[in-house]
Amino acid sequence: MKTHHPIITRFKKNPILTKKDVPYPVATVHNAGIVKHNDRYIMLFRSHLLNGRSIIGRADSKDGFSFTVHPQPFLIPSKDTVFAEYEAFGVEDIRISLVENEYLLTYSAYSRHGVRIALARTRDFEKVERIALITQADLRNVVIFPEKFGNRYVRLD
Repeated sequence: MKTHHPIITRFKKNPILTKKDVPYPVATVHNAGIVKHNDRYIMLFRSHLLNGRSIIGRADSKDGFSFTVHPQPFLIPSKDTVFAEYEAFGVEDIRISLVENEYLLTYSAYSRHGVRIALARTRDFEKVERIALITQADLRNVVIFPEKFGNRYVRLD
């Protein structure tokens, strides 16, 4: 008789994070990306503020199961840069890729122009730098491949 050993087992204490865990008012928590950075796990998650605008929050964990949400969002729609026009309705669905010594972040930027993918970077998850919009309208869920080919980055759509 064969014994079945699942490769993945559902965590019994799901969900790991809910809106009640967030120290600022949000209506939702979902679509998280998680990466191990140094000796801790970093979760970047999407939330909707009570006004409907989407933001990216950050939570940290030592074990990957018990997370503490930072008191302020990690990424909110820009108000004063070239990105402001394209993030007016929110920032969503962040993807995290470690390429060489920095984390490249792709996320959906929502506005009256539709959805575009924006690229940002961080080394420490304390500061984030927006770099560019990297797609035309109405494309989402893009990730940067974690290795360069030659000296070029590769985008997976």
